[in-house]
Amino acid sequence: MTSADLVLPPTDQQTPTAALLQAPDAQALEMAIGDMHVLLEQHGYVVAVYPTGIAPAHERRLYSVRSVLESDRIALLKVDLPPLGVAVLVRQLRQLSICDFSPGVVASAARLLSHYIHAGALLNSVTKFDRVPVDLRTHAKSWVPGSQFAVVAGPEPQLVKVGPKADPPTGPEFATHLMIAKGQSQSEWVKQTLAPAWQVQSIHEAALPSDSPAWWGTGKLVEFAAYLPDISILYQLVSSVRRENCHWCGMDLIGDRCGFCSFPLPAAESRMHSAGVLSQGAPAPPQS
Repeated sequence: MTSADLVLPPTDQQTPTAALLQAPDAQALEMAIGDMHVLLEQHGYVVAVYPTGIAPAHERRLYSVRSVLESDRIALLKVDLPPLGVAVLVRQLRQLSICDFSPGVVASAARLLSHYIHAGALLNSVTKFDRVPVDLRTHAKSWVPGSQFAVVAGPEPQLVKVGPKADPPTGPEFATHLMIAKGQSQSEWVKQTLAPAWQVQSIHEAALPSDSPAWWGTGKLVEFAAYLPDISILYQLVSSVRRENCHWCGMDLIGDRCGFCSFPLPAAESRMHSAGVLSQGAPAPPQS
């Protein structure tokens, strides 16, 4: 992981923590290479997850370390989720890492699991928000004192102006837990309105990731992410997808792209085995 505040507490005593891959201004290249070498010696493989908003120099550092080590056992996964959604996804991968899945399956499962994370935020303004298309009328409304907007970035973008007569954004059609991280906003709308509407089974709170204000365009927010918490459901979900072998590096994978070398599964095989899973939608989660 590239930021300590994206490492959520483990769900149980078996869930491992995550290693921190520090930015260039916090660690010399030689030290970063040494740390990665130790991780490979201890664990065999490294699955490094980082958000799309990472500093370019930090991303280059990750590729430099892998290049210097000349290792095909390092997966670099760039995830297009809001910061709290990334943290939730990383914890799910940590849960799966203790199962009987190969490193290749764990790495490629990141794209699958992202489809089941409903990540969004309650914002006091969308004037500087550009992650979801916002029309001029909505921008104008954001200048009205007291305005609030519920935004869902994924899996399907949504933006709703919060009000007594407005319905909340459409939520997941399966049982989830809800993670909440408060910024400068102290609104209880997410707990009192969104959570009941989404029929979440449990609500948890976390510290707001340091990158969240920049990602959402404002510090006056409450970030949230609905997710599948049960490792048995995650296990069944990943197990339900057919496994393939990467034609380039030989790693196991699910879906249409290798998590380690990013080599795509040939189109014919992808259509035959993976259609409707990662490229055209995701399978329904198993019922507990």
